Amino acid sequence: MIRVIAATLALLLTSFSVSAQDTTGAIQQVLQEHSAAILKSSRMTIGPAIDAVADSGLEQAQAVLQAWSDKNMWVREADGLFFRATEAEGGYSLTDFDTGEVVGVFDKDALDQIKPNSGIRALIGTALVQFQLKDPDPLRRQEALTSISRAPDPALLKPLRNSIEMETDPTLRAQKLRQERLLTIGYDADSDARVQAMADMSGDLSVDVRAALNPLVATRRAVVQGDVPEGTNVARILTPGSDALPRVEAYDMLVAADLAQPRVTNAAMRAALEANIADGRVGGVSVQQLGSDAVRRAAYIALADAGTVPPFISEETVQETLDGFTFYDAYADPSRQITDAANDALNAIKLKVGLNQAADLTLDALSLASIYFLAAIGLAITFGVMGVINMAHGEFIMMGAYTGYVVQQIVPNHTLSIIVAIPLAFAVTFAAGVAMERLVIRWLYNRPLETLLATFGISIALQQLAKNIFGTQARPLTAPAWLDGALTLNDVVSISYIRIAIFFLALFFLAVFLFIMKRTRLGLETRAVTQNPRMAASMGINPGRVNMLTFGLGSGIAGVAGVAIGLFAKVTSEMGSDYIVQSFMTVVVGGVGNIWGTLAGATMIGFLQKGIEWGNPSNTLAAQTYMIIFIIIFIQFRPRGIIALKGRAAGD
Repeated sequence: MIRVIAATLALLLTSFSVSAQDTTGAIQQVLQEHSAAILKSSRMTIGPAIDAVADSGLEQAQAVLQAWSDKNMWVREADGLFFRATEAEGGYSLTDFDTGEVVGVFDKDALDQIKPNSGIRALIGTALVQFQLKDPDPLRRQEALTSISRAPDPALLKPLRNSIEMETDPTLRAQKLRQERLLTIGYDADSDARVQAMADMSGDLSVDVRAALNPLVATRRAVVQGDVPEGTNVARILTPGSDALPRVEAYDMLVAADLAQPRVTNAAMRAALEANIADGRVGGVSVQQLGSDAVRRAAYIALADAGTVPPFISEETVQETLDGFTFYDAYADPSRQITDAANDALNAIKLKVGLNQAADLTLDALSLASIYFLAAIGLAITFGVMGVINMAHGEFIMMGAYTGYVVQQIVPNHTLSIIVAIPLAFAVTFAAGVAMERLVIRWLYNRPLETLLATFGISIALQQLAKNIFGTQARPLTAPAWLDGALTLNDVVSISYIRIAIFFLALFFLAVFLFIMKRTRLGLETRAVTQNPRMAASMGINPGRVNMLTFGLGSGIAGVAGVAIGLFAKVTSEMGSDYIVQSFMTVVVGGVGNIWGTLAGATMIGFLQKGIEWGNPSNTLAAQTYMIIFIIIFIQFRPRGIIALKGRAAGD
């Protein structure tokens, strides 16, 4: 009876197993075929299982891979079937991969979770990319492209190409085409296709293009006795003793490859001689005679001839050994066609990068020139037109920057605060300039030394006053959000929006100054007083009033410059001293009393400083020194500046 029951149960179990296999879906059958590898979860053996699922062509493949990667795939111990599992009351709810239906809730003890490690998840992620590239959600497609760019793989080239035709988003299509070209360069089996891809990308300045090309022209240094083996893609033959391969380095290569005897260093020679001293002699030489390198070498050679120490390698021996070998650099890629195309593309990119670097340097120079012009335009009025050496000009810049800071403490909106700060900074520094002119400067006209000393004292006093009010720490002057970031033309050329805004602000004040000087009564009177103050006074013009307003105008513009400079530079009590020297140089080099000369001087100094910094990028202090030396020499040949002005400002 027991045997009958056992046979019946066995028959029922067999029938159940056959029935289960008959009813499993297509994706479940794929999983069952690779069940052993999936359960083992070894990175060394899991590849075929992942490929089988990914290449099955079944619509459920993506869901399986995603669940597998997310550690949501479980196996039911009773029958070995795989399901997607989610926590539920009483255990885990199992969902069939093929039908998408819930087959029930099972206790955790009846299930085993598939836990792929990071290496297996990386392989699954690569397999998932081909599905994500065709995902209806553009964000998923973008994520797939980002994943490919971060971890390019030869296996991704074919699915990437297949997804291009069905891509409807123009931006994503362009990205796919570009990424396909990069993968083709690195991994396509067709050499002609790789060469064409390099030609297509030779005008691209992006770093990832150079990153794809550089491995193709990477070289390894090798040495061989006799001629270079046939089939080697040689980059260049090296001559020992040249700059590319010093003799010492060449011989060390032979020693490292066990192709030559190592040389004996002086320290090793001394140690060998000391170890072989016997009865006050070594190598047939008395110890007292070992005072020179030649004697020690002779003693060592005697020991080497006797076989006591390693042989001595002379320079003649080194040369003879080197002459018997060929040293060369070989490309890692064996195809000459590929390396030639890669070098051509890199050379084309290098030329274009150089041109764009020149354009970027020009933009930087123009930006710096606009800053110097904005800082110096007020000084061009007070020093150039009035002949007043105002050493406190930098402090008016500082006052304008602190005015902007105070406004931002009251007006939290950064855009509105800057709009309020610019005219307010002008008003504050205009009033300060007028007060300074009335109280101090008016008594010191035509006395340049006293003016310099007085304004220098005022400069120190204003710095200390700022420290007492605002402290010694730098204060933030925050630019509006729309000025954040930079205008990027390509991977080489870019300029910050703040610098662009300062450039246009400098042009604006140039236009304002020209309008005032050419189209207003104040400008007419200022020009008259500049040319001949006595004649102007006889014509009913009040020189004192003109000087007061002119000094106030120059100080007010310095305050506006302070707001602009404070948006990217630190706002401290000493910030004005950072620009006073450049401001004076700008005015003197350009030509005192001439706004166009100031513009020319700012441009010249800006380009000169950036050019020197480009030639010596690691030492900005040296750049400042060289610039000052050049300007001193320039003034020796053109003491009145680039554009000289006749009249009182020129000393006539």
